Amino acid sequence: MGEYLGERAVVLGGGMAGLLTARVLSERYRSVVIVERDTIVGVTGTRRGVPQAHHAHALLARGQQILEDLFPGLQAELTADGIPSGDLSGSLRWYFNGKRLQQKKSGLLSVSATRPELEEHVRGRVVALPNVEVRERTVIQSLVATGDHSRVTGVRVTGEEAEPETLLADLIVDATGRGSRSSVWLEELGYERPAEEKIKIDLAYTSRLFELDTDPFGDDLAINPVASPANPRGAFFVNLPGNVALLSQTGLLGDHPPRDAKGFLEFAKTLDAPEIYRAVRNAKPISEIASFKVPASVRRRFDKLRRFPEGLLVIGDGVCAFNPVYGQGMTVAAMEAAQLATHLDAGGVRPLRFFKEISPIIDVPWDISAGGDLAFPGVEGPRPLKVKMGNAYMAKLHSAATVDGRFTEAFFRAAGLVDPPTALMRPSLVVGVLRTARRVKAAAPLTTTATIGQVPPASDDLAA
Repeated sequence: MGEYLGERAVVLGGGMAGLLTARVLSERYRSVVIVERDTIVGVTGTRRGVPQAHHAHALLARGQQILEDLFPGLQAELTADGIPSGDLSGSLRWYFNGKRLQQKKSGLLSVSATRPELEEHVRGRVVALPNVEVRERTVIQSLVATGDHSRVTGVRVTGEEAEPETLLADLIVDATGRGSRSSVWLEELGYERPAEEKIKIDLAYTSRLFELDTDPFGDDLAINPVASPANPRGAFFVNLPGNVALLSQTGLLGDHPPRDAKGFLEFAKTLDAPEIYRAVRNAKPISEIASFKVPASVRRRFDKLRRFPEGLLVIGDGVCAFNPVYGQGMTVAAMEAAQLATHLDAGGVRPLRFFKEISPIIDVPWDISAGGDLAFPGVEGPRPLKVKMGNAYMAKLHSAATVDGRFTEAFFRAAGLVDPPTALMRPSLVVGVLRTARRVKAAAPLTTTATIGQVPPASDDLAA
């Protein structure tokens, strides 16, 4: 670029949201500093600051497209490094409401990378930028502002081997994630805290790596039985190189997958994809069992504030932390980073306008995840007619998709944040969904809904 917007921008947090933000800012500020409490440069495995990295992650189709735009050739790098990829609705085996969906190619890429692998490749690209500096093992103490608190001018930091110091900057971007302290900082500066929308889910992921002696996948990248009111236990079973598979099991509203080996396998026996238990019951565990809990999905309504200090932005999970089973977090962070580039190019930093610009980006995945969670009777929250009708229609669409892959493709184009949800309401598609779902229902036996905490029955062939 010919002119910079400022001399220095500081990004708080070196996770995916922070890395993507730093990439965008590197073209618009003379220097960019990433402040991160962990050691991250050269790290290839999980780290303390990303406890969820032990578990299955998803980069939705739209997120993959944005990453390739920001880092041309990234997908080729991942492939060269042995990380498999395939079609989102054609190469993954999905179960909804206990039934397997028909697979159909959508043209949307799904990358079967673990979170540490993906972050390592993105981080390598970012730290190689000549004007990006990473301050590792550095703890954020507080923001620095002008006397009238109208502008944030820097951040106070300290480190294991350094004296406390102030990093002055033209722009501070908080990308610290779910634990963001921006609301507290705003209050300390005399501003209103953003209102919060919460959906309590009491979710837990419990994961383990296995070396398999059978092949349950065939040509598929993963086997994913999605939790439903009929069986509120779900899983993501990911095919990794070298006959290795990652099993991440999920349970909500306190029905958490056990952390002991026997309980972990017993939980797997209750999943809607029986091939998962058959694959792991005699497989060799090659990692400890790791667990990660998410009490609630939280959306902070920065877009509703009337006042906000200049020189400060918040991005990623600090604005909206989704239920992770929907795999939306990294993709929404990428979409927000892309919008940040557009925003800055249109006239520099205007915080309130930026928050209003990313609000529609958040609306769609929030409605998808919140609506999906509210399908479970035990999840508290208002269920307006829009949510009830949406959940009823999605159940019919998933039913139709068990016999016709075109509905699977349409669903994942919307779920992958490539097509708008309105694409699922095209008259021709709706008519096809309703007709097909009616035929499926007529041919199917009655099923019951399980109560949270009630163990769903295991398949007869898994009794052994």
